[in-house]
Amino acid sequence: MSLPLVVALDGPSGSGKSSTARGVATRLGLAYLDTGAMYRAVTWALLQRGVDTDDAAAVAAAVADVNIASGTDPSAPTILADGVDVGVEIRSDEVVRHVSPVSTVPEVRTHLVDLQRRTIAAADAGIVVEGRDIGTVVATDAAVKIYLVADPQARAARRAAEEGGTDTAATAASLLRRDQIDSTRATSPLAKADDAVEIDTTFLTLDEVIDRIVALAQERR
Repeated sequence: MSLPLVVALDGPSGSGKSSTARGVATRLGLAYLDTGAMYRAVTWALLQRGVDTDDAAAVAAAVADVNIASGTDPSAPTILADGVDVGVEIRSDEVVRHVSPVSTVPEVRTHLVDLQRRTIAAADAGIVVEGRDIGTVVATDAAVKIYLVADPQARAARRAAEEGGTDTAATAASLLRRDQIDSTRATSPLAKADDAVEIDTTFLTLDEVIDRIVALAQERR
């Protein structure tokens, strides 16, 4: 009996992880987990509690009481924080501004990595997991590890379009700041796993990226 297929999909913001991961999961009939949404949901819950997100000790003390639940249907993923559907709220400017300091707190990462691993273990048919530390920390034994990259301007244009904005210069600056935070944090920094396949999505269509990953997954399945 074959083991459930785990596809770890990492990369910086705007590289196309979410659309790609959902497309791959749908094509392969797998579950889907957006770990970035989990960090934003924790951030939303802490803000609701009035926690100072720049105070690492306060964040560490409060995070254990935050209840996060992720729906893993790639056609309709959901994210709940303390029983509240926060799929819209976690995309707000306020949450986006505060998620970076929250995500650097080791206790937050420990809390969510444990939940992510339990979600992966519960996916009987397999799962596609997207984030920044999936192949290096969360699922180091994943059969397929992908690291998506893209030109900074392409990433900025995609993110600006997603957020309904047109100021790609400001978006590019924001993404570069996030890259710096993600790649230099002490716990689980953004990094390419040694055995990950790197795919540059700058000049590829979404379907082309999905095709490449699906083909690789089918080989290893």
